[in-house]
Amino acid sequence: MNRTRLSVRLDQRTQQRLADEARASGKSESELVREALVAYLVARDREESCLDLARRHDLVGCGKGLPPDLSSSPAHFEGFGK
Repeated sequence: MNRTRLSVRLDQRTQQRLADEARASGKSESELVREALVAYLVARDREESCLDLARRHDLVGCGKGLPPDLSSSPAHFEGFGK
Protein backbone atom coordinates (compact mmCIF):
# COMPACT_ATOMS: atom_id res chain seq x y z
CA MET A 1 0.00 0.00 0.00
CA ASN A 2 1.31 3.44 -0.94
CA ARG A 3 1.37 5.77 2.06
CA THR A 4 2.01 9.45 2.43
CA ARG A 5 3.33 11.23 5.48
CA LEU A 6 1.26 13.66 7.52
CA SER A 7 2.56 15.79 10.38
CA VAL A 8 0.22 16.58 13.25
CA ARG A 9 0.91 18.90 16.14
CA LEU A 10 -0.38 17.66 19.48
CA ASP A 11 -0.51 19.33 22.85
CA GLN A 12 1.64 17.70 25.51
CA ARG A 13 -1.25 15.96 27.28
CA THR A 14 -2.59 14.39 24.06
CA GLN A 15 0.90 13.29 23.05
CA GLN A 16 1.40 11.63 26.45
CA ARG A 17 -1.96 9.86 26.22
CA LEU A 18 -1.12 8.65 22.72
CA ALA A 19 2.28 7.37 23.88
CA ASP A 20 0.68 5.61 26.87
CA GLU A 21 -1.95 3.97 24.66
CA ALA A 22 0.67 2.87 22.13
CA ARG A 23 2.73 1.29 24.87
CA ALA A 24 -0.30 -0.43 26.43
CA SER A 25 -1.66 -1.74 23.13
CA GLY A 26 1.65 -2.71 21.57
CA LYS A 27 0.83 -0.61 18.53
CA SER A 28 2.76 2.31 17.12
CA GLU A 29 1.50 5.86 17.60
CA SER A 30 1.08 6.11 13.83
CA GLU A 31 -1.06 2.98 13.76
CA LEU A 32 -3.30 4.32 16.52
CA VAL A 33 -3.70 7.68 14.76
CA ARG A 34 -4.53 5.92 11.45
CA GLU A 35 -7.14 3.73 13.16
CA ALA A 36 -8.71 6.73 14.90
CA LEU A 37 -8.84 8.75 11.68
CA VAL A 38 -10.42 5.89 9.72
CA ALA A 39 -13.01 5.35 12.49
CA TYR A 40 -13.84 9.07 12.47
CA LEU A 41 -14.25 9.18 8.68
CA VAL A 42 -16.42 6.05 8.62
CA ALA A 43 -18.65 7.54 11.34
CA ARG A 44 -18.94 10.78 9.36
CA ASP A 45 -20.04 8.83 6.27
CA ARG A 46 -22.86 7.29 8.31
CA GLU A 47 -24.17 10.58 9.69
CA GLU A 48 -27.71 11.36 8.72
CA SER A 49 -29.13 14.77 8.00
CA CYS A 50 -32.20 16.03 9.81
CA LEU A 51 -34.17 15.34 6.64
CA ASP A 52 -32.87 11.75 6.52
CA LEU A 53 -33.92 11.22 10.15
CA ALA A 54 -37.35 12.74 9.52
CA ARG A 55 -37.85 10.49 6.49
CA ARG A 56 -36.80 7.40 8.45
CA HIS A 57 -39.41 8.18 11.11
CA ASP A 58 -42.14 9.01 8.57
CA LEU A 59 -42.24 12.65 9.64
CA VAL A 60 -41.81 14.22 6.20
CA GLY A 61 -45.16 15.46 4.98
CA CYS A 62 -46.95 14.48 8.20
CA GLY A 63 -48.58 17.90 8.69
CA LYS A 64 -52.17 17.85 7.47
CA GLY A 65 -53.92 20.86 5.97
CA LEU A 66 -50.74 22.92 5.61
CA PRO A 67 -49.71 24.81 2.46
CA PRO A 68 -47.39 22.78 0.20
CA ASP A 69 -44.89 25.66 0.05
CA LEU A 70 -44.74 26.24 3.82
CA SER A 71 -40.96 25.93 4.01
CA SER A 72 -40.13 27.88 0.88
CA SER A 73 -42.56 30.77 0.45
CA PRO A 74 -41.50 34.08 2.06
CA ALA A 75 -45.17 34.88 2.67
CA HIS A 76 -45.28 32.21 5.40
CA PHE A 77 -42.28 33.74 7.22
CA GLU A 78 -43.82 37.14 7.85
CA GLY A 79 -43.45 37.89 11.57
CA PHE A 80 -41.51 34.67 12.17
CA GLY A 81 -39.23 34.89 15.20
CA LYS A 82 -40.82 37.99 16.71
